[in-house]
Amino acid sequence: MATLPYVVLFLLLLRPAATPAARAPPPPSSTPPPPQPHQKVFVWPKPTSISWPSVVYAPLTPSFSIRAVPPHPSLRHAIAYYTRLIRTERHAPLMPPSNYTLAPVQVRVLTISVSEADVPLGPEVDESYTLSVPPDSASADISAATPWGAIRGLETFSQIAWAGGGDAAGGQSIVPSGIEISDRPHFSHRGILLDTARNFYPVRDILHTIRAMAFNKLNVFHWHITDSQSFPIVLPTVPSLANLGSYSPIMRYTDKDVRRIVSYAAAFGVRVIPEIDMPGHTGSWAGAYPEIVTCANKFWAPTAQPALGAEPCTGQLNPLNPKSYRVAQDVLRDLSALFPDIYLHGGADEVNAACWEDDPVVRRFLNEGGTPDNLLELFVNATRPFMVHELNRTVVYWEDVLLGPKVMVGPTVLPKETTVLQTWNNGAENTKRIVAAGYRAIVSSAAYYYLDCGHGGWVGNDSRYDQQEKEGEGTPLFNDPGGTGGSWCAPFKTWQRVYDYDILHGLTEEEATLVLGGEVALWSEQSDAAVLDGRLWPRAAAAAETLWSGNKGANGRKRYANATDRLNNWRYRMVARGIRAEPLQPLWCPLHPGMCDLSQ
Repeated sequence: MATLPYVVLFLLLLRPAATPAARAPPPPSSTPPPPQPHQKVFVWPKPTSISWPSVVYAPLTPSFSIRAVPPHPSLRHAIAYYTRLIRTERHAPLMPPSNYTLAPVQVRVLTISVSEADVPLGPEVDESYTLSVPPDSASADISAATPWGAIRGLETFSQIAWAGGGDAAGGQSIVPSGIEISDRPHFSHRGILLDTARNFYPVRDILHTIRAMAFNKLNVFHWHITDSQSFPIVLPTVPSLANLGSYSPIMRYTDKDVRRIVSYAAAFGVRVIPEIDMPGHTGSWAGAYPEIVTCANKFWAPTAQPALGAEPCTGQLNPLNPKSYRVAQDVLRDLSALFPDIYLHGGADEVNAACWEDDPVVRRFLNEGGTPDNLLELFVNATRPFMVHELNRTVVYWEDVLLGPKVMVGPTVLPKETTVLQTWNNGAENTKRIVAAGYRAIVSSAAYYYLDCGHGGWVGNDSRYDQQEKEGEGTPLFNDPGGTGGSWCAPFKTWQRVYDYDILHGLTEEEATLVLGGEVALWSEQSDAAVLDGRLWPRAAAAAETLWSGNKGANGRKRYANATDRLNNWRYRMVARGIRAEPLQPLWCPLHPGMCDLSQ
């Protein structure tokens, strides 16, 4: 019985979706027809504004083409990609539109005009666009200020095309005739963080993810490249870090791999922000440089002693060893040569005082009146100016560097003009603290945006799973319903949880201007390429819409009920495009609108 929905879906996609309902074009008339019943236009994320006065569709010609006037090198790949996609995709919505008219004129060309062709891809770039399919015109139009806005318009045009009309449309896809779309994002920073250190992801899967991001108008791929577990990127000045710190020779990213990823992402208007986490989370550096790493390769949670790390695999750079800075600067210099983005992520999260204290030189420093905060300040003062002044980068850190809770530095060490802080703890509270202090913020609250949560624990030899009796009331639940199951950030973050998060909650208008946007995060302790799509999608798509056009309708109310139907349709379209997104509901639900709602 479990395969029945897929049989139904297969038959649904094979049938000529709307041929019986398509009507021949009406005879010419001097008076415009009356407005027709509203029909859904399925675009994800929802555009800012759509106007479509008459339910008329225009077929595309078999030779449909896209051209930019004048041509733009930045658009060459996107135009080639979307031309192939639009010509070949034959999407049938789960509930196809009905009672529409086919226009007499086919659309043969989509013309793109860009007013500022040379604007580089970067923070706060203008991604606005307008899209129009004039009635009875053989040409559709996209106008944008930058190539990056034009790419967003191309994605929208690909989504308004669908396989209706049947023989009357010559078997070609059709698009809404007379439609006008004006669109721009709410937030300039809309991203996915992928951790490639706990488990490795081949290049093809990273490219696959970037393509899916473009489908959803996400524009930042935050690449958490290294961590204590592995150092998978080969850097020319310090190749031994990867040679001795990666899992295997086939689990490394070469400079050719990195350039391919960055170039591919740019072709879809996606920035790639690299992160080399330091001074914590650097156990993988110890293979090549054991002398600069404290508490490396030790059991992470020794009995009756403070834990040496937040999780298994220990090691931190020693701020009192001058060689730490020579190696760190070599790493950062090589990294900036590979990644052109103005943002460089320096990590600085979860610094562990006990790990530093494992080193005798550090212990002597602390016994003489130094503090862990002093050690972190030494490290930041030795690396941050190098990133800003020598490498010309804006430095991104995790919130811990300022907010702790255990090891932190003061705001005088972190100039606001060249520092961005990324939140992950305490939801809206920490976002408020960061922007109230005058810093720009990227929101990745674990309670909403951590997509790895809720899959149980992964540390071994845990006797808590052996409990057979019902857990006592008033104690933290573990195995029973409502328990964590060993996942520190349980429960699982559903798409509804992601969609309903307001990243500006509790902020003043002035504070809200400092929120650049948000990133959903996939930490990879329990993920790799085999489960990548299902972990990300459609939950990352839910974040994509809220960051692009918000999660509220014109009446100010959250539109999650409306979003369910649209996301269902979008999920099936993503699957048809090769993105193995998890289902939201049984197929019966979108085929019976409203019948699976909690209330009428």
